[in-house]
Amino acid sequence: MEVTVSPKYQIVIPMDVRREVGLTPGDRMQVFLYGDRIELVRVRPVQELRGFVRGIDTNVDRETDRA
Repeated sequence: MEVTVSPKYQIVIPMDVRREVGLTPGDRMQVFLYGDRIELVRVRPVQELRGFVRGIDTNVDRETDRA
């Protein structure tokens, strides 16, 4: 998939990508630069993240000085 950068340095995220990640107008994105690569990650509201670790296995080997 390929997009073009406009003269104002804007791009259009293709519709199938927007649908796949659930982007809607007004969503905020975080921008990360990795070498010569740019990554966009949708910023999710804290309320949406509530309970996302429910059921995680907390039984891990701990150091003896840790309770």
